[in-house]
Parts: sequence; C-alpha cells; structure tokens
Amino acid sequence: MDVCVFGAGAIGGFMAAHLAANLAAGDQANVSVIARGAQLAAIRQHGLRVISNGSDIVARPARAVDRPADLPPQDIVFVTLKACALPATAGAIAALLKPEGHAVFVTNGLTWWWKHGQPNPGPLPLLDPDGTLWNTLTPQRVLGCVVYAPNEVIEPGVVRHTGANRWIVGEPDNSDSARLRATVDLMTQAGLGGEASLDLRREVWAKLMLNAALNPLCALTRLPSNHLSADPELLAIGDGIIEELVAIAAAQGSDVADQAEKAHTALRRRPSGGNSGGAPTGGTRPSMLQDALAGRPTEVEAILGQSQAFAREAGIRCPRIDGVLPLMRGLDRSLRMPDA
Repeated sequence: MDVCVFGAGAIGGFMAAHLAANLAAGDQANVSVIARGAQLAAIRQHGLRVISNGSDIVARPARAVDRPADLPPQDIVFVTLKACALPATAGAIAALLKPEGHAVFVTNGLTWWWKHGQPNPGPLPLLDPDGTLWNTLTPQRVLGCVVYAPNEVIEPGVVRHTGANRWIVGEPDNSDSARLRATVDLMTQAGLGGEASLDLRREVWAKLMLNAALNPLCALTRLPSNHLSADPELLAIGDGIIEELVAIAAAQGSDVADQAEKAHTALRRRPSGGNSGGAPTGGTRPSMLQDALAGRPTEVEAILGQSQAFAREAGIRCPRIDGVLPLMRGLDRSLRMPDA
C-alpha cells in the first residue's frame, strides 16, 4: 500500500512519524511525505522525530518531496494542510490518488465537503471559493477526520506532542464503508488512536466549540490556552461563542448541547508555573496562536467565518462571533502582507 501525508507540519509530522515507524517496519505501507522549506530539509537529513509524553519516535519516510508530482499514485493521501491552503491543492491531490484511492482531510473547523449528502449540496464559498475542491477532487473521494492531538513543531523535523492521541474518521455522507474501516484499522496499527464515526459533523461541532472559543482569543492576545482562565472578560467571550455554536449546530441538525460543559471547563484550565514578572509560562499554544506568532495565515473562515455564515442562514444571533470575527480577519490580512 502507498500512503502519503500531504503537509508534514505539526499534525502531519506527528502522523507521518507514526505511520513510517509502525507500518513501514512491517512492510505494510510505503509512507511518503510532502513538505517544504526547512522542514523538508530536516526530514530528508534526519527523518522525523516526535517527542511525546516522555518518549521519542524517530522515523524516516520512504520519500520526502515538495512536489506531489514526484510521488507515484497513492492509495491514501492524508491531507494535513491548513484549510486556507486547500483550494490551491485540489488538482494535485486528485492527480496523486490511484483510481480507487481516497484522501483523508485532517482539518480544523468546518470543511469544504460539508454539504455532501445534504438537501442542498454544493461548495461553501468561504472555504472553497471557486468550487475547485468540490468539482476537481469531489466529496465522493474523501473521508473527514477530527483530531485531538496537540502538536507543535519546535524545530525543523522535530514535533512535540502533549496530551491526547485521538483521530475520529468518517464519511461525508455518514455511511459505514469498507474504506472507512480499513483507514481506521491502518491508523490504529500505526499507533494513532483511530475511531470510526457515522456522524462526523457532530464530532466537528463538538471540537469546534473549543477551537472557536480558544483559538481566536489566544491568537489575538498571544496568551497560551491555559492562561485565559485568569481573565473573566475573555472567559465571558469564550463562553458566549460556545453557546452560540450550540445554537448554530442545532440549526444544522447536530445536537451538541451535552458537549458544551466540556468546552466551558477547558477554557478554565489553570496555568502551571510562572515567573516573578507575572508573564505566562508554559501552556499549550493552539494552532491559531502558533500561526500568528510564525507570521502564517490562519484558519479564520473554517473556525469562525463559516459558523457565522450558517448562523445568518438560520437567522441566529451570534454577537460574540460577530465581534471577534472582524478582528481575526484583520489579523489574518496583516499576516498575509508581504512584510508580515
């Protein structure tokens, strides 16, 4: 089997290291990665290293390239790129797949295939502006994946992992397919906590409640996630976003009210340690904060923008999202400037 990870950053690097270490050793799969810049150079020279809960994984993929065209056709392509980078890669992903191959989109927030199998199917303009993903790759050739695995690239080729290792995979039409089960089995064999879901949209909403409350506030304030608890006003904004998303999800057919308390509790995680100046130390840096600090574009539309669009369609008021979204869009524009 030929398996590729498209985008070997924090999540992709963690995934590729596990796949290469556990599948290639048993000749179960040829594992390749697509990366760029210093990350690609480090993978080619030293392989991928994951520092995880006191243990290390070091693995060398069979191939590490920066051009998808340099790889042979693949059975599975795990796409771990940011949502904002996906439309430009639709053709490359489609060309990389074998005729019966499929792509697994490991993404944050709402995603481009959302309306597949729904009463009004079609692309989402905020996430797939020209319909390139919908029409070139097509939802029929993909699986979705919700991941709980905090990771950060701490130096080229080295990923630090803390906490959970949970990967929830599902079909866009909620079917129970052979390729879904085979993909989950493969991930489990690789040491990734794979789970099959027959209602992936509900899983997306459940995670989005936390992502939408944490990520923008951390990116705008530069605070690690477990330092929001010290500011009641920030907590109030985050709590409001969670409740707004419960209502938006319900209008979309997903009841996630029972998941809201987990998100509220996660906002209140306390920092450990500190220094004499009172500056925050330690703590998890969510992906939007990592992007902002590195000068990279953010996933603002997948995390907040599309949620607001769904709220508008349903006539739901979302004043906290309405307040935070313009600030995040402004930050995102600044990060896209040439001198960012």
